[in-house]
Amino acid sequence: MGTTPGGTSPAGTTPEVERDAEFQEHEKILSPDFLSVAQITDLQAEDAGGVQEKLGTFLNFKNLQTCLKDAILLDYYASGFLWARGMDFSIIQYSKFMTLLDMLLHNLRTLHMSLEGNIKWLGEVMAEIGPTHSQKSEEWNIFDVKQANAIIDYLKISLFQHYKLYEFLFYSTREEIVIGTEAVRRSCFLTFRLLFLLGFAT
Repeated sequence: MGTTPGGTSPAGTTPEVERDAEFQEHEKILSPDFLSVAQITDLQAEDAGGVQEKLGTFLNFKNLQTCLKDAILLDYYASGFLWARGMDFSIIQYSKFMTLLDMLLHNLRTLHMSLEGNIKWLGEVMAEIGPTHSQKSEEWNIFDVKQANAIIDYLKISLFQHYKLYEFLFYSTREEIVIGTEAVRRSCFLTFRLLFLLGFAT
């Protein structure tokens, strides 16, 4: 077996090319496109009801009165934003956190990622945007140790604890549209919300 020439990788790429590829990969991690700076700033000025209302507009949820899925997803994002407010995040931290919430749902809904797979993905992402002792990665560090641990704890008692319910929400063979009175829709929504809140009590 021949040896790899110095200064190149086994694939024949140079260290400089590998560093460029690594930088581009980091640039893709939690791209701050989910909510704009203007939208985050606007939401910061709102109370809980205003956050939910404006997020519904920003995320183009048009069927909140009849679609249980839209109502639950809006609650997922609004609850996350309000939790982040309690953490006193900066704008960039809000941006990364909200995009993290969206990517976790994308993994579940589009990639059909298992709970174990999504937890592993989260660990890999937090290793990139969380605290590190590597000087070359300082520009990518967004959260300190306390914040990173808090984010993981929040996800444990929100999305991850109720993963099966979210899987049902996305994978159900029939459209989860509640046709009927507002009382019926509210009852179904509050049932899911109660299950979510129980996570905070455990």
